[in-house]
Amino acid sequence: MPAYHEPVMKSEVLHYLNIHMEGVIVDGTLGDGGHTEFILKNTAPDIRVFAIDRDLSAIERARERLSPFRDRVTLAHGNLGDIKSLAAQNGITHIAGLLMDLGVSSPQLDTPGRGFSIQHDGPLDMRMDPSQKTSAAELLEKLSDIELMSIIKNFGEERYSKRIVRAIRKEQAERPITTTGQLSRLVARVVSSPRHSRIHPATRTFQALRIAVNDELEQLKSALQDVVGLLNSTARLVVISFHSLEDRIVKTFFRDEQKGCSCPPKIPQCICGRSQTLKIITRKPLVPSEDEVAQNPRSISAKLRVAERVYV
Repeated sequence: MPAYHEPVMKSEVLHYLNIHMEGVIVDGTLGDGGHTEFILKNTAPDIRVFAIDRDLSAIERARERLSPFRDRVTLAHGNLGDIKSLAAQNGITHIAGLLMDLGVSSPQLDTPGRGFSIQHDGPLDMRMDPSQKTSAAELLEKLSDIELMSIIKNFGEERYSKRIVRAIRKEQAERPITTTGQLSRLVARVVSSPRHSRIHPATRTFQALRIAVNDELEQLKSALQDVVGLLNSTARLVVISFHSLEDRIVKTFFRDEQKGCSCPPKIPQCICGRSQTLKIITRKPLVPSEDEVAQNPRSISAKLRVAERVYV
């Protein structure tokens, strides 16, 4: 039996989805299938899960894991931004809840050949879907200095983006940057970590490139916009994020959809025509328990937010 990725906050996910006796739950980020398995084990037989992932190898791993529930689960290959179209292709027009776990799975991080890991040397790839055209190494080659600095600064929240790009260009003048080890050592030479910090100096740069390679933030924005219309009344949207950029997008979207009207305060009557679509359930994001963090240290940065569909 393969060592499967441990899903984060699975009990909280099940609780806040508030699943009833029947309907379709969408898992927009299947991964190894841990959340889907937990949902199917703990819900009524008439609950089905429609699960999506952009990584075909993850789908195959999950298919084996979920084989006892094959009559209650449908798996599909695609990105977060494809949820609406993939649901329609499978005859799904309304859903009873939706989960998005935005983290990178352990098999992706721990497999050197996938090119995500700072700790394990491998090709500088970072594509969640290997059929995508552009890898991280190719991105370093094709982007201008300004574009690369912007990605590292904005997606990685890295204050030393200019210094890092200078070092990258100096290295590229001598040889291509093609491996994770090569890039992590390069960044470590020019960026110092705070004393006693357990965070590698290249962590923010790797995060930035991964987000850019996989278009993660735009996929998230697109998915949030699309799925609201699929949710039944009182159905819930549960999102687990792992860094501040994702969490900010989710927080802002939930707030705006709860508010509805976007007209300036000085306008006496609404002219935008927007109505409230969501009610925020978690005023502040939930975080993993101390016990969960002790058992699964990778869960430490997780934040879970929940909103419920309303029709007004």
